[in-house]
Amino acid sequence: MQVVLAQRAVRARAAADGTVTIDPSLILPIVVGVVLLTVAGFALWWRRNRRDNMVSPLAKATFSALHTVALAAPVLREGLSARSASQALPYLRQLLETTAMAMTDSRGTVLGWDGSADQHQQDVQTLADTVVKTGRMELMSHTSIKCNQPGCEVRGIVVVPLESDGTIIGTLAALTPTTAGPPVLRATGEVARYVSSQLELAELDDSRARLNRAEVRALRAQISPHFVYNALTTIASFIRTDPARARELLIEFADFTRYSFRAAGEYTTLSDELNNIERYVRLEKARFGNRLNIQLQIDPEVQNVVLPFLALQPLVENAVRHGLSGKPNGGTVTIRAENAGSECVIVVEDDGVGMDPARLGEDLDDAHLSGAHVGLGNVDDRMRSAFGDNFGLVVDTGVGVGMKITLRVPKFRAGIRA
Repeated sequence: MQVVLAQRAVRARAAADGTVTIDPSLILPIVVGVVLLTVAGFALWWRRNRRDNMVSPLAKATFSALHTVALAAPVLREGLSARSASQALPYLRQLLETTAMAMTDSRGTVLGWDGSADQHQQDVQTLADTVVKTGRMELMSHTSIKCNQPGCEVRGIVVVPLESDGTIIGTLAALTPTTAGPPVLRATGEVARYVSSQLELAELDDSRARLNRAEVRALRAQISPHFVYNALTTIASFIRTDPARARELLIEFADFTRYSFRAAGEYTTLSDELNNIERYVRLEKARFGNRLNIQLQIDPEVQNVVLPFLALQPLVENAVRHGLSGKPNGGTVTIRAENAGSECVIVVEDDGVGMDPARLGEDLDDAHLSGAHVGLGNVDDRMRSAFGDNFGLVVDTGVGVGMKITLRVPKFRAGIRA
């Protein structure tokens, strides 16, 4: 209310004599307002300036270096090749601030070159040959570098080995605009160690992939002699008595084998795995009749969860072969897949004959040698390989009480897709 009255007083005086005067009672509020705005602006500027100054040049350099190596990591994890070398070298050269950088394979062949001065490729190859043979860093100083190229600024060439599991798989070369002194040698050596670590991880990834493929092949070899023989025998028994049923079962068998022996992919979706299990059960029910029942309890949210290929079918086959086939009246296999936050919990349970837990442990430890319960050992190995040791199978069993197998699958894991 006071502010409104003061504004009216100012306007009244202006109308009377043509000049504007300010009520003295307004001076103090105006001055205070100006001061407050000035202080607020200064405080904002000071805070912003202080925040920028808190990051020291060393910290900024460290952040930049970490960002650069992070950009180089993904391509190096693909392994040593012309593609990975050409894509990683610009980042590595940015780290060392050299005239040029190169990578060679174990034969000294240049895989990639970044920067100028490529007229020195032969010098790099010559040094790389020596590095591969001796396993030691090689250096060429400006006194021994011969170059007829006008304006060439190369004054030193450093070539260091790239190693994986103790074996030299290539070299890294740095061409410097100054004589390569101790700081340059140490920096180049550190970058080479980083590159070697990423290439070694690439080798481990490739080895794991090869192992997983071998595990799947071993599992398929276990499926074929048992199930294929029984399925074909069952189909043959229907050819004369029920040709239409035999035709249906033969189509089921063809779809089952097409999926089980597919060439592509180490992983599949839960939905695809369950579809194949249903084919398997229909074929087994043709043999067992009403002695075999299956119940599916699947949360819709987990249908697209990705898991190792043929991770569930061996568990169901184990329940049928070892749990229910020895039970006179057969029984039921129950498959549950539940949404559990960031994970999917899958349970394969049967009410069959069960077994002694101690004996099961021995079979799993010797699964790859004995063939008994090989499916369980195989799936356990592949689950741990894909997701970590915390994601192995959990088996609950006892004589006469059936068997319950539980596995947890992360809903998302980097690098794993169907």
